[in-house]
Amino acid sequence: MRTLEQLIADHPFWKGLDPHYFPLLNACASEERFGLQQQIFLEGSDADRFYLIHSGRVALETFMPGTGVITIQTIGTGEALGWSWLFPPHRWHFSARSIDETDVVAFDAHALREKTEENHDFGYDIAMRVAQIMLQRLQATRMQLLDFYAPPA
Repeated sequence: MRTLEQLIADHPFWKGLDPHYFPLLNACASEERFGLQQQIFLEGSDADRFYLIHSGRVALETFMPGTGVITIQTIGTGEALGWSWLFPPHRWHFSARSIDETDVVAFDAHALREKTEENHDFGYDIAMRVAQIMLQRLQATRMQLLDFYAPPA
């Protein structure tokens, strides 16, 4: 069985991270498990965590008036969940629900933000990694919009 420190160090999100930053990450991390179809967070609520998925799948969802809840993207093992924790007002922009039993490493957002403020090089590295997540989510949303608004064939 891998330790929390090994789970963090082995996650693809941290590939190429300067090894001396791992103690900062380990200090604000814990393991969590979400059951089948369990709500992880709700759009508009406090973004108090950042997650690295080690097993399972998560649906990123939003409410569309006249349609209901739609899945924007499904993410899974080896991916990161959440970017809203890093940017004020620290509210989730989507909802997230586990599709399977899902194991994650959860980072306390407040503690992680403090560490990025104390060490700006670390903060820059985190911000660039989170920016990649945002780009992926934006592209997924764009594809959903193209599907939704595409003229009938």
